Amino acid sequence: MATRAVTVAPDRHLRVVRVGEPARARARLRDRLRRRERTRSPTVVLVLLGATGLLTGIGLVMVLSASSVSSYAEYGSSFLFFKRQAMYAVVGTVMLVLTSRIRYQAWRRLSVPLLVVTLGLLGLVLHPGAGTVAGGSARWIALGPVTIQPSEIAKLAMVVFTATILARKWNRLADPLQVALPLLPVLGVVGALIMLQPDLGTTVLIAGIVFTGMFAAGVRLRYLALWLVAGTALAFALMHQYQRVRLFTFLHPWKDPTNTGYQLIQSLIGLGSGGWLGVGLGASRQKWMYIPNAHTDFIFSILGEELGLIGEIVVLVLFGMLLYSGVRVAARATDTFGRLLAAGIVGWLGLQTLVNLGAVTGLLPVTGVPLPFVSFGGSSLVVTLAAVGILVNIGRSSAEASAEVSTAAPKPPPSSGKPRPRRKAAR
Repeated sequence: MATRAVTVAPDRHLRVVRVGEPARARARLRDRLRRRERTRSPTVVLVLLGATGLLTGIGLVMVLSASSVSSYAEYGSSFLFFKRQAMYAVVGTVMLVLTSRIRYQAWRRLSVPLLVVTLGLLGLVLHPGAGTVAGGSARWIALGPVTIQPSEIAKLAMVVFTATILARKWNRLADPLQVALPLLPVLGVVGALIMLQPDLGTTVLIAGIVFTGMFAAGVRLRYLALWLVAGTALAFALMHQYQRVRLFTFLHPWKDPTNTGYQLIQSLIGLGSGGWLGVGLGASRQKWMYIPNAHTDFIFSILGEELGLIGEIVVLVLFGMLLYSGVRVAARATDTFGRLLAAGIVGWLGLQTLVNLGAVTGLLPVTGVPLPFVSFGGSSLVVTLAAVGILVNIGRSSAEASAEVSTAAPKPPPSSGKPRPRRKAAR
């Protein structure tokens, strides 16, 4: 039988493994894996950021196209609104980076100060010397060339405040009084200040944000239905006559095609003119002063006319990806406050998108709510990008917690108390 000699390289040698060395090696490996997981964003966060970036980019292009005619006619430059939106996009991106690096638990401590500042700004905008009136509404505070819309900040403030209160009273949500106080009185004060501007659409949206948060927390539906009926009746009683007329105009816009139904009819003409592929980017006819607020609330109509049904579907898919990833972030949050905060932000973005698209397509009343990330508006873009940053931080924190659990050292088996038998040395 043939034998073969095995040669060992001179630089390789066997050595004795010291006591505790395997444990230290495993600890170093766990630390390396933990650091790698912290620097790696989970897939759901990447999808969230990708959809947000694409929607913001599409918004910049469409603001340039939709506002070029009206901007040139009013200010002598076709790029005025585009430059402002680009500046707001840069500021919003900086805010997204900052909020993504702030631990989301800090917003629990900042909820009351943020709400107090928001109430102060909502009161200040009603002062004749501080508020800027445009289109019959006092919604903005001018700080030199920059304008701030406090009602946009109020959306984020109410999301954070609602999540804080519901997380604090998590074990008492079966009691309607515990849920109602102080949420409903604060909602009433914020809603009243916004209705005085007047801004019915934002008031309804903020009420929807609060009710979405309570629904996500598991508050009983009969309480929500009762409060919703009472709030709707109160809001209808406080409406102006023109708001009541506009509320039901979408049912029969051709009844008054030159007045109350004019904007919706022109929006439908724009959407119907686009066909499958659209008339071409920049070639819209409706933006030539036919659709009022073409670059703000009704920008989706211009998008449909220029990019067609295919472009509309792409935008809807991007919104679906953003909302789906936000729901996944909320579901994977490791604590109650994180889940409620993420659910509130997703509910806010989803409701605002639904209300805007419903108004543009004639399925809902025209309420003057912008399309997130796409419509022109500095405060809206900056605040929504900051909210996405909070979602990013919640998603990353959940991924880090999962990584720590998965890389934790396994516990040694319990000792039986008996000494191990020694092996006899081979002779």
